[in-house]
Amino acid sequence: MSERILIVGGGTAGSVLANNLSDRLAGEIDAGEVEVTLVNDTEDHVYKPTWLYVPFGEKTPADARRPLSDLIDRRVDLEIDRVTAVDTDAKRVSFERKDEELAYDHLVLAMGTSVSPEETPGLAEGGHHFYNPEGATALREELASFTEGHLVLSVIGVPHMCPVAPLEFVLIADDWFRERGLRDDVEITYTYPIGRAHGIESVAEWSGPLMEDRDINVETFFNPEEVDPDEGVLHTVEGRSLEYDTLVAIPPHEGSDLVREAGLGEDGWVDVDPHTLEATNAEDVYALGDVADLPTSKAGSAAHYAAGALAKRLASVARGEQPTTRYDGKTVCFIESGRDEGTYISFDYDEEPVPKEPSRLLHWSKLGYNQSYWLTARGVL
Repeated sequence: MSERILIVGGGTAGSVLANNLSDRLAGEIDAGEVEVTLVNDTEDHVYKPTWLYVPFGEKTPADARRPLSDLIDRRVDLEIDRVTAVDTDAKRVSFERKDEELAYDHLVLAMGTSVSPEETPGLAEGGHHFYNPEGATALREELASFTEGHLVLSVIGVPHMCPVAPLEFVLIADDWFRERGLRDDVEITYTYPIGRAHGIESVAEWSGPLMEDRDINVETFFNPEEVDPDEGVLHTVEGRSLEYDTLVAIPPHEGSDLVREAGLGEDGWVDVDPHTLEATNAEDVYALGDVADLPTSKAGSAAHYAAGALAKRLASVARGEQPTTRYDGKTVCFIESGRDEGTYISFDYDEEPVPKEPSRLLHWSKLGYNQSYWLTARGVL
């Protein structure tokens, strides 16, 4: 019988892994010794960092989508359905639309995460966000008519996708309002839940003077527990209040019910070994990307590098070899510091990031990568 590798989730982690495996195991797949199946609940692959640019009219939600069938290698069996249950003892998964279960020898969960603004009272009614196409589009309409008042970006949910995106948003917004001649009439405030402007200390140290120079207010130790949409006020657990005219929130992110019900992680994030990416509560189960409980950022590049490491490990296992490749937590994040400058950070489990001097070249490097990302999803880069 062939070795059956089942991947659940067709985002960055799942797509890169599937294409990488199809390349590494091409001979075994063609010989019928290995099967690789990718299951996704929609027909499209979505590149989520695009949504940051939608509120400023620089991208559309359509720019973030490509059909999975155009990205996934022909050697991979592509199934469009939603996985509703995982039986890690029987090594089977159940589906929403299909009656029959699907057996696996090795299961990789890569479903990502989603936002849950409903967790904070009043947030769904009183706030905007850019973490899905609907939210980014609604925020674009809001900003298009916003000519004066107080714009507040509040980081409510931690951890969250694209960890530097909240900083990028306020720095881009500052430039965007200046270019339109509106900045003198727009106050911008950025809030963060701990005692500095970002969870990564070096990023907080880099961004602090920059935001002070841009006249962006920074409020730390700020943890909203309720939004009053009628009065336009944020109320925090610390007993503080902050008035706003437009609220852009980083909403709470939620783990997966599938993970909880399968006993793979109490909070909906899969408990894994940070180096092997193996689930700690089940055999032959792995997790990648945002759904994995890893001591690194929920960033696309982390998913990309982790997928490459796991592909090497699974290829070895499928061949009956001892896997030796380990994921070291490598992550690279470009950071927009405005509309025409950017920087980046590179780090892993042991190395602390140090933001580079912002430049136009790094800004255009990020835009260039956004265009070439589809090669990454195909496993080319």
